Amino acid sequence: MENEVKTTCPYCGVGCGVIAKVGDDGTVSVKGDPDHPSNYGRLCSKGSALGETVDLDGRLLHPEIRGTRAAWDEALDLVARTFSAAIAEHGPDSVAFYVSGQLLTEDYYVANKLMKGFIGSANIDTNSRLCMSSSVAGHRRAFGADTVPGTYEDLELADLVILTGSNLAWCHPVLYQRLAAAKAKRPGMKIVVIDPRRTMTADLADLHLAIRPDTDVALFVGLFSHLVLNNAIDQNYVAAHTSGFAEAFVASSSVSFADVLEQTGLPAMQLREFYRLFTTTEKVVTCYSQGVNQSSSGTDKVNVILNCHLATGRIGRPGMGPFSLTGQPNAMGGREVGGLANMLAAHMAIESAEDRDRVQRFWQSPRIAERPGLKAVDLFQAVADGRIKALWIMATNPVVSMPDADAVAAAIKACPFVVVSDILKTTDTARHAHILLPSLGWGEKSGTVTNSERRISRQRSFLDAPGEARADWWQLAEVGRRMGFAAAFDYEAPAEVFEEHAALSAFENEGGRDFDIGAYAGLTRQTYDTLAPFQWPQPAEGGKAETRFFADGGFYHADGKARFVAVEPTLSDRTSTAYPFTLNTGRIRDQWHTMTRTGKSARLSSHIAEPFAELHPRDAMEIGVGNAGLVEIESPQGKAVVRALITDRQARGSLFVPMHWNDQFAAAGRIDAVVPPVTDRISGQPASKNVAVAARKFKAAHYGFVVSQAKPDDLDAAYWALAKAEGGWRLELAFDQPVEDWCEWCRKTLSIPDGIEPLGYTDRPSGEIRLAFFDGPRLLAAFFLAREPVAVARSWAVAQLGAEHANLRKRFALVAGRPGADKPDPGATVCACFGVGVNQIVAAVRGGCRSVDAVGKALNAGTNCGSCRGEIQNIVDGCLAAAAE
Repeated sequence: MENEVKTTCPYCGVGCGVIAKVGDDGTVSVKGDPDHPSNYGRLCSKGSALGETVDLDGRLLHPEIRGTRAAWDEALDLVARTFSAAIAEHGPDSVAFYVSGQLLTEDYYVANKLMKGFIGSANIDTNSRLCMSSSVAGHRRAFGADTVPGTYEDLELADLVILTGSNLAWCHPVLYQRLAAAKAKRPGMKIVVIDPRRTMTADLADLHLAIRPDTDVALFVGLFSHLVLNNAIDQNYVAAHTSGFAEAFVASSSVSFADVLEQTGLPAMQLREFYRLFTTTEKVVTCYSQGVNQSSSGTDKVNVILNCHLATGRIGRPGMGPFSLTGQPNAMGGREVGGLANMLAAHMAIESAEDRDRVQRFWQSPRIAERPGLKAVDLFQAVADGRIKALWIMATNPVVSMPDADAVAAAIKACPFVVVSDILKTTDTARHAHILLPSLGWGEKSGTVTNSERRISRQRSFLDAPGEARADWWQLAEVGRRMGFAAAFDYEAPAEVFEEHAALSAFENEGGRDFDIGAYAGLTRQTYDTLAPFQWPQPAEGGKAETRFFADGGFYHADGKARFVAVEPTLSDRTSTAYPFTLNTGRIRDQWHTMTRTGKSARLSSHIAEPFAELHPRDAMEIGVGNAGLVEIESPQGKAVVRALITDRQARGSLFVPMHWNDQFAAAGRIDAVVPPVTDRISGQPASKNVAVAARKFKAAHYGFVVSQAKPDDLDAAYWALAKAEGGWRLELAFDQPVEDWCEWCRKTLSIPDGIEPLGYTDRPSGEIRLAFFDGPRLLAAFFLAREPVAVARSWAVAQLGAEHANLRKRFALVAGRPGADKPDPGATVCACFGVGVNQIVAAVRGGCRSVDAVGKALNAGTNCGSCRGEIQNIVDGCLAAAAE
C-alpha cells in the first residue's frame, strides 16, 4: 500500500526492518518487515509498541535560549559564536560534543567532520563508549581494524553457540528467537550461557556457567590453554595468518585448571564440559555483549575470546566466529564515521599521520585533530574542572546513563555553555541546557543505520516534522556554516551526506581498509530513497564484496596477520565490610535506555512498572527485606532506592538493577548515580557490572499504590515510581512519615476537582486507607495505603480507569482492591505484546495447556516477539510440578 513505509527499528543493534503505516486518524501502526534480512518479519515487544511512542507529549518543538523561545537563526548564531569564541580564547580542545548511537549515520558523519576536521579537536565521544568500545579496542588490537567478522546467519548454522555477558532473550529478542528456532529444528545444537545471573536466556541453554563477576578472562585464558594442551589448534591457520601465539600461550600457561575453578567459582564438571564442547565442536560462535564490554578488563576479555577463535581457525566461515552484539541501533554507524574520540572517519586511525592526511585532503579542511580526544568519563571530568568551556550534547541523556551520574549532572550544570539537541524538553540532562534545539524523532527523520552484522538500512520518515524540529545533521551543518566553513557543510539532504561518507570510505582505499561502501559513492537521491538493506563491504565496481571476514586471513595489520594478545587474569580485591554486595546494572525486556521513548507506552510499562533490585532470598532475609519491600543501595558515589525482587535466579552477594529509570519516573531510581567512574585502561569503557555497594532495608512508615487519570504532580513522598497505564497512570509510593490529611494529599497530587468527595474507608488498627474519586461513572483516581507493601490486584486496578462504575457495588469492589468473581484478576503482565497476565497463564495450564505453544494457542502469549516464552515455560513447569506433588 502507498501509505506503508519501510523503515528500521530505533532500538537495539539487531536492526530490524519495520513497516509503518499512518491511519486516517493519525495513529501509527507497525509490523515487522518480512523482507528484511535481520528479522524476517519478527519484532520484539519494544518494536511492536513503536506506534505508541510517537506522540507529541513532552516534545521540544521550538529552539529555546535560557528557557525562552527563540528563532532558529538566533539560537544557531549564538551556538556558533560561543563555540568560536571559546576556541579563539582557549583553543580547540576547550569545546566538546557528546553524541549518541541514537543518531543516524548522516548526523554522526557531520558531527565528526565538524569537530575533527574543522574545529580541529577530537573531543567528540558518544554514549556508544558505554556499551561497545571495548569490542572496538579488542578488534583493533587483534585484527588491525574494528571488523565484525560474521553474520547473524552464523548463529543458526553453528553447532555450539556461546552467549557470554549477553541476556539475548531480553536485550536482543529477535536474535534470540532466531537462535531458539534454529535449536528447535536442530536439537543437537548446543547453547552455553555464561552469566553470573540465571537470566531468561539461560533457560534456553544446555549449560549455564554462573561465573563470579569479572572472571571471564580466567575462564577463556583457561580455555586457550586447554585447546593447546589438547592439540585443538589449527596449526596451518596460526602459522599463515597470525603472530604472537607463543606469547599468548606462555601467559595462559600460568593459569591452571584449579586456578580457573577457584577464580570463577564453577563446579569442575561444568568447566570440563564447557572446555570439551569448545574443543570438539568445529562450528562455534561466541557472542558477547555488555557483560563482557562493561568492565575494567573489558578489552582483555574481548581479546581472550578472539584468541580462542584465532587459535582454532574458527573465524570467517559459516557457523563460526566471535560476534560482538552492539547495544544501540547505530553504534556501528557511529564507529564507521569515527564517532569515538580515538578514531577517524571510515575506520581510519587518528594516530596515523597518513590517515590524518588522507581525511584532511578529502575534506579539504583547514586542520585535522592530531591526537585522540577525551573519552566519555574523562570528557565529563574535563567539563567539571573547567577545561571544557562549551559542550553540545546530542540525542542522549548522560545525567542518567553515565557512571557517577550525580557528578556528571553537577559538571553539566556548572559548564559555562551547554547545548542540548533532543526531542524532549524535560529530560534529566535537558533541564541544565542553556540552549535547547528541537530534533526530529523516529518516524520523522531520514537516514541510515548499521546493525551488528554490518548491515546498513534506511530509516525513512513517515511523519511530518512537528513544530520547528529539524534534523541533527542540519543543525550541525548550519553551525558549521556560521563558524566560517560554508562550502564544506553545504548539504541540502541526507543523501548528500551519505554519498560523501561512501566516497570517503573508498578514497585511496585499494582494499587496504575493511570499511568500503564505494559502490554507493555518487548515488542519487532517488537511489538513496529506495536503498535496500546491504552489508558492507560494498566496494566500487571491480572490488570484492565480502559476507564474512578472515577465513583466509587478510587482516588489517601492516603484515596482513592477526595478533594474539597475551592476557593474564587479574582480580581486584573488592572485599569490603562497608560495601559487601556486588552490583550489576543492565537492561530489561520492555524498556530502552533512559525511558524517554518507551516510558510513553503503557503496554511496555505493564510488565515491570518500577525500578527493582534482584537479590537472593538469603540476602534479603539477612538485610530484613521481604517480598516487595524497598532496598536502599549505596556506594561512595551515591544512593538509589528500588523495589526488592527476591529470586534464587540471582547469586548470593549480588544485586541486579536496571539502568533505565530517571528522575521523571522515579524518586531515586538513577542507578548510575551509584556506579563509580572506573574504566577499562585501553578502551575507556566504564565498568558497570561489578560495583561494590551496600544494601539495606528502606524503612517506610506507609506504602501506597495509586491509579489516576491525571498525571500525578508535585510528588511529596520518600519513594515514588510513576508509569504510564492504559487510560492514565499508576504510581507506587512509600512515606517515611504519616501525612496529616491523606484526602487532601490526593486532591493536590492527583488533580482532583473541588466538590468531588471520595468513597472509601480508614482502618486505624491496620493503618489501611482506601479512597476512590469518581466523576459520575468515571473513576478519576484510586488511592491505597498500608503499613506494608500494598496488596492490590494492580493490573485489574489499572483497568478500572477505563471501566464504567455506575453501580455502587462495583465502586466498593474497587475500594476493596480485588475484582469480583465475574472479573478475574489477570495478574502481573507476562506477555506485553498481548497483555496476558500470570494468572491467565496459570488458568490455561490448569485447563489443560501443557506447553508454551499450547498456552500460545489459547491466549496468544509468546506468539509475537517471543521474549516472554522463557517466563511462560517457568510458569508451566511450576504448575505441572505443583500438580504432581
